[in-house]
Amino acid sequence: MADGKIQMVNLAAQHHRLQSEIDDALREVMAGGLYINGPQVAQFAEHLASYLGVPHLIPCGNGTDALQIALMRLNLQRGDEVILPAFTYAAAVEAAILLGLTPVLADVDRRTFNLSPEAIPGALSSRTRVILPVHLFGQSCSMQPILEIARRHKLTVIEDNAQSLGAEYIFPDGSRKKAGAMGAVGVLSFFPTKILGGYGDGGALAVHEASLAEEIRITTLHGQSEKYHHRLIGCNSRLDTLQAALLDVKLRHLDAFIAARRRAAAFYDAALQDLGDHFVLPYRHPCSPHVFHQYTLQVNSGKRDALQQWLRDHGIPSAVYYPLVVDEQPAFRPYIRLGGDLPVARRLTQTVLSLPMHTELTFSQLARITQSIADFFHS
Repeated sequence: MADGKIQMVNLAAQHHRLQSEIDDALREVMAGGLYINGPQVAQFAEHLASYLGVPHLIPCGNGTDALQIALMRLNLQRGDEVILPAFTYAAAVEAAILLGLTPVLADVDRRTFNLSPEAIPGALSSRTRVILPVHLFGQSCSMQPILEIARRHKLTVIEDNAQSLGAEYIFPDGSRKKAGAMGAVGVLSFFPTKILGGYGDGGALAVHEASLAEEIRITTLHGQSEKYHHRLIGCNSRLDTLQAALLDVKLRHLDAFIAARRRAAAFYDAALQDLGDHFVLPYRHPCSPHVFHQYTLQVNSGKRDALQQWLRDHGIPSAVYYPLVVDEQPAFRPYIRLGGDLPVARRLTQTVLSLPMHTELTFSQLARITQSIADFFHS
């Protein structure tokens, strides 16, 4: 592959590498003419359920729909509370608010950026019904203590696994489960830039309990148990057949995608370790091998924005995920409750910087990126 312009995510190059397989899959769909709920949707769902180790996988229109559908089917009442990490994207907060629920923000772990189990007890109240951990940037949350808190307080766990498909959690007894396969529901996104990305929007829900899975499936189809028979209040949220077919192709390559991301992360680590006084490299939690949806530094001494500008000036993209804690967003402020102080989340908004990370990065490109970072700190 030519070492041209460096991109945060190079979707075109990945497509070029898989084009023959994808073209064959799409031609089969178009020849069959079943563009909604064609056989490829069920086939993809079966294959992904097997990969995750769950009995039921229900595709839907996108990851945000999946969050809302999961919450819809838990028989929650207006004002019931959902504990969420304060350092996250807005989708789960949005879904809760739209259903009349109260998002409660808890602080995150300073190393993994994930919901801190130690912060959850301070966020609990008599109205708490759900804990919604977000597996951020490619690494599972510390699920054993989260599941134990939920069991003790009779709460439901919904996992937001939009960013960490393929990641595992290793329990204290040595057993392993995939992120998204430990709570009552695991929510997935196939947005194009995800580790398993489509060519448009897409999502899914991973479910253990058969009756809940059936209600979720019905919900995605306007609440219909059969056509024109509406048993539940639902919505229209379907993964179309073309997306399912190409995602099924990519699923066969998912472990290879993860291996490529880990190679890029290892290169970053080795090249940047001597600059460790200037930033904190991504932490590898021993209970969750990282799959690197993002490679995110914590830049010290208030130099994050200057480094980002330097990289931009040298033709290297980077990104800040996320520049604001959720309670600093004016749209959400009237509807949320703080489950304690949020010092880690607030600090992360000022220090995090994500470097290019995708399956098509070459060693030459990685060398250019890391040399530019070194030049900034040595200038």
